[in-house]
Amino acid sequence: MSAKSPLKPKFVAGIAVLIVALGYMVYAGVTQSAVYFVTPSELTAAPKAGKAYRLGGMVEKGSVSWTPATLDLSFKVSDGATSVLVRHHGTPPDLFGEGRGAVVEGRWAHDGHFQATQILAKHSEEYKAPHDTSKPGYEELMKSLRSSP
Repeated sequence: MSAKSPLKPKFVAGIAVLIVALGYMVYAGVTQSAVYFVTPSELTAAPKAGKAYRLGGMVEKGSVSWTPATLDLSFKVSDGATSVLVRHHGTPPDLFGEGRGAVVEGRWAHDGHFQATQILAKHSEEYKAPHDTSKPGYEELMKSLRSSP
């Protein structure tokens, strides 16, 4: 009597193919969905068109141009050494402004600008309560802070 192997060669080959395919799908999913944070200097040193990035820096003063009718927004983000032109279609966040920090998500375009899909405006981590009672809205603000829901 000869001993039969419990696993047939076709079955083993099928399992191996499934493992390789699953491994490739996991690898491709992770590498394609990874978004790397870069500064303008890092981005311009080795830009890869079409690759997803998170670009962070300060919005340069005098560089913001927004057309409300078409929702076209353009501005420059700088790290102090290099600046990158950013274009976005949509309304900027409330805290977005010149001289403030911003992180933009998007892709480097073939024509040399950063095409943003999302803008994240940074804000100060310090809360300063209003102390000037002559400013409009001070009383309403204080009243809303005192009242309980």
